[in-house]
Amino acid sequence: MTFIILVACIVSLVVLTTWAKVNPFLAFLTVGTAAALLLRMPVEDISNSVNKGIGDTLGSLVIVIILGAMLGKLVAESGAAQRITLMMQQFFGARHLVWAMSLTGFLVGIPLYYNVGFVLMIPIIFSVAYQYKLPLIYVGLPMLASLSVMHGFLPPHPSPIALVVQFDADIATTFGYGIIIAIPAIILAGPVFATTIRSIPARPATVSLCVERPQHELPGAVNSLVSSLLPVLLIGVTTLLSRIFSEHAIAQRVFSFVAEPNQAMLLTIIIVTYSLGIGIGKKLSSIMSIYGEAVKDIAMILLIIGSAGILKQIFFDSGVSKDIADAFRQLEFPPLILAWTITAVLRLALGSATIAGLTAAGVVYPLTQQTYVDPNLLVLSIGAGSLFCSHVNDTAFWLFKEYFGLTIKDTFRSWTMMETLVSIIGLIGVLLLDYIIQ
Repeated sequence: MTFIILVACIVSLVVLTTWAKVNPFLAFLTVGTAAALLLRMPVEDISNSVNKGIGDTLGSLVIVIILGAMLGKLVAESGAAQRITLMMQQFFGARHLVWAMSLTGFLVGIPLYYNVGFVLMIPIIFSVAYQYKLPLIYVGLPMLASLSVMHGFLPPHPSPIALVVQFDADIATTFGYGIIIAIPAIILAGPVFATTIRSIPARPATVSLCVERPQHELPGAVNSLVSSLLPVLLIGVTTLLSRIFSEHAIAQRVFSFVAEPNQAMLLTIIIVTYSLGIGIGKKLSSIMSIYGEAVKDIAMILLIIGSAGILKQIFFDSGVSKDIADAFRQLEFPPLILAWTITAVLRLALGSATIAGLTAAGVVYPLTQQTYVDPNLLVLSIGAGSLFCSHVNDTAFWLFKEYFGLTIKDTFRSWTMMETLVSIIGLIGVLLLDYIIQ
């Protein structure tokens, strides 16, 4: 009965948001509450789960998303995104821009969480598409494929680093294997797949396209690039320094504090307010107006992201996720395939890649005591499974849909298919590496 309710909830979400055109926030709230009642959760606990689902989801993202939107709006309004676009043309040429976007996403995605990288890279994606009259999906999907792969496969992202610790894997070996698997996944699910969906129309409403300005009015190249990528630089450099100075307690604490995404984003906003604002002749009041508009742009996105956490929390608190895990524990699959399968099913049910990965780890770990499996490959197998078939209960699905102005159907055709390709290619890569190593 639990599985019937689970499937019914997911189908109801799809029907409400696609056929009935119900606002996603209301759809998640309604279906989440109905699911709790059907799963016989105590009535007094339902509101707590709803509040916790919204609070936990937004609590970890709201500051980063809002400050990232402010940065993105200023990068666009100041002309920095247009300057970066011109630089990319000079270095890569118009014919190779899509590959340049993949490379940028790859480099940015190593230190940054997916949601942080998403909101930071959006202005550059829009600017490239606008300047070169290219389809928005064709330009954006390769970069986002890179960000997603980095988030799901590689330390120091939350799920991979936790899995490395839990399975006693070697972080350097896991990272090396992950890079080997990530490259073909990014190429096939990014630039190659993007060519098949370039006809999908995008009608962005939440982020302003850059207005083309004369080149002499644009910020300098170094200023534009450093200001746009400042969070990446801050997080990457301070994370490295915190490890170098790990024996110096005060220095290590300072660097770790700055490397935390919220603090890195806040420091970035303070700096770029001058470098892309006051420093190039803008008044502080006009910069604050830009920031205010940025928050208005993403208000509905924040609500949708928060509401997506409701259903996840209901399933978690009611024990559905444990039931799913226990059911798959009985299957006679090779450990690497079993790990991927359990994680993929949890991802379908819960939406969150991180929670799916960590939940699956608790199920798979006892199996590793019965038969030997390379712990580094096990981390990557779970990571690949955690990216499988992102759909309406995943916050990243709605970020992509709303920012790019897509229909639900086209979001499935583009985003969901890309994530599924990444997941399957990742599993194939893990199995091939396992065969080669043995």
